Amino acid sequence: MKVKLFLRGVLEIMQMMFREVHKENEHEEAVEEAGFGLFHGLLLVVCGWANASDAVEILCVSFLLPTARCDLHLSSSDMGLLTANIFLGMMIGGYMWGYLADQRGRQKVLVMSLTVNGVFGALASFAPRFWLFLLLRFISGVGVGGSIPVIFSYFSEFQPRLKRGAMISALATFWMAGNILAAGLAWLVIPRTWVRFSLGGLDFQSWRLFVVLCSVPSLTSALIFSLAMPESPRFLMEAGRETEALRVFCRMFAINHRGSLKTFSICGLHIPSEKKERETRRGGTHTLRFVNLKQCLAPIRQLFVGELASRSVCLVIIFYCISFGYYGLWMWFPELFKRAEDGGSPCANVSRLQSHDNQSCYPVKTAVYMEGFVTAASNLPGNIFTVLLMDVIGGKALLCCSLLLSSVSVFLIYEVKTKAQSLLISCVFSGVSVVAWNSLDVLGTELYPTQLRSSALGFFTGIGRVAAIMGNIVFGQLVDTNCAIPVLLVSALLLTGGITALRLPRTKQAELT
Repeated sequence: MKVKLFLRGVLEIMQMMFREVHKENEHEEAVEEAGFGLFHGLLLVVCGWANASDAVEILCVSFLLPTARCDLHLSSSDMGLLTANIFLGMMIGGYMWGYLADQRGRQKVLVMSLTVNGVFGALASFAPRFWLFLLLRFISGVGVGGSIPVIFSYFSEFQPRLKRGAMISALATFWMAGNILAAGLAWLVIPRTWVRFSLGGLDFQSWRLFVVLCSVPSLTSALIFSLAMPESPRFLMEAGRETEALRVFCRMFAINHRGSLKTFSICGLHIPSEKKERETRRGGTHTLRFVNLKQCLAPIRQLFVGELASRSVCLVIIFYCISFGYYGLWMWFPELFKRAEDGGSPCANVSRLQSHDNQSCYPVKTAVYMEGFVTAASNLPGNIFTVLLMDVIGGKALLCCSLLLSSVSVFLIYEVKTKAQSLLISCVFSGVSVVAWNSLDVLGTELYPTQLRSSALGFFTGIGRVAAIMGNIVFGQLVDTNCAIPVLLVSALLLTGGITALRLPRTKQAELT
């Protein structure tokens, strides 16, 4: 009798374990059943356009400074504050929107964050005073900080397991498109002297039109998401809304199998009762409600508990290292180019920077926009490389190798002798470092469960924003007195990030949890 009871207990435990595994696999099975085709192509274009809009909004600041500094009467410290300002907004917005996306839904939060980005970005072009321009750019940065992590969580939850790495890499390539778009717009618009008129006492220069145009991608993305894009089916399943999740899967199937006689074979999704009860208690996910600070910080604590703790610590280090190095160095490439024009290494010339007040803003020189365009285009080989090899090599290996190679390329800046060599090294750094960013996008979505995914990406990108702010401050303080220190510091940090990445778990073609 005791043996029978024991065997019955073992059988019940095995059945419970099987049901739990089945619950986790149900999303993957439904995604596989929905197929892979036109829907995913359309999704890539829509999410890619949103990703490109974020790149445009961030990078447009570096292109408007050469002329905006005269109209807004900016000192060098003001320009440094403006550069860091958007990253401060992104740091705050990254976690705030990420938390709301995990609690209230991806699609709704994307519409709101993209709208904030576009509206306040456009309003900044009409700011007559620097303090108002700074405030509006900060609020725009809050919107940018939300859409970046959420868009990757949203996109990944529609992808079949075997296609996920390549598709996320393809999504990441749209950052390059945004970079090229920003440089191209600046090249076409800012040097044009005919773009100048008075508007209520405001001298509307070409750079202000450039700022308005840079807000268009965000606003159009928000419109498309609000009118045409469904909520993430993975989120709907986690929220206990199985009917809506099934409807999304059926829509995916219908688009992917247009003209086919096949039918979607899954008739229902099993949602654990505790998830339905939790959803009922919090009043559904159809409305956004205010939450207290303790609730907002709860997901951060979960990132550093159990098996998630070690990978979270590693990603904190990696995000800090790559953000400090990439954004800190990127904003100062033009200055290094200028020093190299006089001959010798740009870091060998420690002469005092010329005051911007003594330089003329007009006529606008187009060389900086041409060099920016070339450097942005050099992302292309790295993006193609990651799309083709992400699912073959895996994100961990690509991240390690790209960070180590980025470290070497930055170190070589100390040895360049001409402007052409400086441009070449910047292109190499651009092409190699983009592999690291693409790998982080893939790893970030695969290392964390659904209920923490957007919060985790928002938190880590927030760490990256702190690093970006510090990187710009350090370069601003040291580039004139001892250029070698920030350059070698960036090289050392990238090396540290590459070594730390070795500690991350392998996630190639892993199932989402």
